[in-house]
Amino acid sequence: MSKKKAFVLRLPPEIYSALEKWASDEFRSVNGQMEWILNEALKKEGRHPRNNKDEKK
Repeated sequence: MSKKKAFVLRLPPEIYSALEKWASDEFRSVNGQMEWILNEALKKEGRHPRNNKDEKK
């Protein structure tokens, strides 16, 4: 299992509330929802590390 990097992220309360609601709707934690959002954005832009492994060889 890969290790995860922990870091602090400051968000305006209204953004956090929106994420919290979205996460609840999807049966995820806020952290899990943010990971999912970031993974999807990286995949969409072709920047996800898993997609780039072959390109670096």
